[in-house]
Amino acid sequence: MRPSALLRRLWRAQLRLRVMAGVVVVMLVAIAAFDIGAVATMRRYLLGQTDKNLQVTLAMTRIQLPSLVPGYLPRPGASSRPVRSLLGEFSITFFPRGGKPVQLEVGANGPAGEQLALPANVTRLVAKPGPRTVLSQHGRQPIRVNDIQVVGGKLVAGASLNQVDSTMDRVERIIGVGSIAVVLLIGLGVFLVLRRGLRPIESMARQADRITAGDLTERVTPQSPRSEVGRLGAALNGMLARIETGVLEREASQHQMRRFFADASHELRTPLASLRANAELYQQGALTGQDQVDEVMRRITLETRRMGQLVDDMLRLARLGQHPGQSSEPVDVTALVNACAERVRIADPARTWRVSVAGGLAATGDEELLRRAVDNLLTNVLAHTTADTAATITASGDPDEVRIEVRDDGPGVPPDKLPHIFERFYRAADTGAPRSARPPGSGLGLAIAAEIAAAHGGAATAAPVSPHGLRVTLTFPARQKSPEYAAAGVSAEA
Repeated sequence: MRPSALLRRLWRAQLRLRVMAGVVVVMLVAIAAFDIGAVATMRRYLLGQTDKNLQVTLAMTRIQLPSLVPGYLPRPGASSRPVRSLLGEFSITFFPRGGKPVQLEVGANGPAGEQLALPANVTRLVAKPGPRTVLSQHGRQPIRVNDIQVVGGKLVAGASLNQVDSTMDRVERIIGVGSIAVVLLIGLGVFLVLRRGLRPIESMARQADRITAGDLTERVTPQSPRSEVGRLGAALNGMLARIETGVLEREASQHQMRRFFADASHELRTPLASLRANAELYQQGALTGQDQVDEVMRRITLETRRMGQLVDDMLRLARLGQHPGQSSEPVDVTALVNACAERVRIADPARTWRVSVAGGLAATGDEELLRRAVDNLLTNVLAHTTADTAATITASGDPDEVRIEVRDDGPGVPPDKLPHIFERFYRAADTGAPRSARPPGSGLGLAIAAEIAAAHGGAATAAPVSPHGLRVTLTFPARQKSPEYAAAGVSAEA
């Protein structure tokens, strides 16, 4: 394996290593504390047993002092019964007041011998009551000593600690080997558990690397939702879904913006080209008569109006996007739709207009914007249908919603183009049609109507009419009806 790959694997495994190292360190500290405590407790226990044996030895030796020390006078009333043999290896010395120490030969193994000879300063070492640990006279081994006061002096007994030290050495070896084995077993178990437990997280990390590389469709492998890893995976998948949706929406918005700019430039290029051409005719002196000048000025005026209307529509769309809720005044929808229907009758009296408006319709919003939305629906009928096409204007509602519908029996819109009619600058005859075949208008009327409906919390929809024709519907929330809106609906046909 290459060093770089090994370093990457170690870097990815650093969480596992850190957790395992932490567990091992805590375990070592705990086992070391346990080992120290166990050894100390065991040593105290063995020393305690030795001290008890010394106490028993001293008590039994004190009874035998008259037979062991020549000329020793026991206390009056002291028992002279025989004493049973002592178990173990002891060194017992009698220190009379003002005399030389007397080494006693007491114990199951005969004389204590030189190895257990008490040091010369033992009396000073045992000046204070209680057992002590000292070195033998020749410093060869540790001895546990204790003393008692007797008649005429002090009786000091010592016991070798070789057996205690030997036992402790074995205990320490057993505990040390056992602790090492426990550390290795627990370390191996922790490693296996961590490897298995962190495997889903490592899989998530690998998938996150692929996502970082640009694959936003990648998702982490689902786990049990009741576990922490499962909840983490679900949260990551949810976050990735939102990020992917946001990126797609941003790309769609950027694409729509680029298309908007391209369409706006294309729409403005036509009137500007016409204005430039007419101006050049005038500058070149090609207009010889007043009638020709008047015609050129008429075309310039028409193109200027068209360009001004296009710019106004674009500004209105931009303002609707920036300030969706500009007004929240009560609007009489019944009167508004009737007024729009009356204006369109005047604009095109030869067309058949059927009007059915319910009474008491009210909404909350900007009356001028709502009027503009209805006018755009009606203007769409005028611009894209022939003069013999009949149109129907309907306004209805319920306590929650107001619906304004404009329907015609014209040629309609092809089904594949129907979802696009609310897009900016979209016209159904754009695709594959020559310039002369394109319908009039800028392609912003229905887009503005849809934006106005959305700004008022509603929506704009379009559907075909059987056997032919188009139905466009605006819906938005209704305002609670007031008692004064009790007039009957209006129904008319012209």
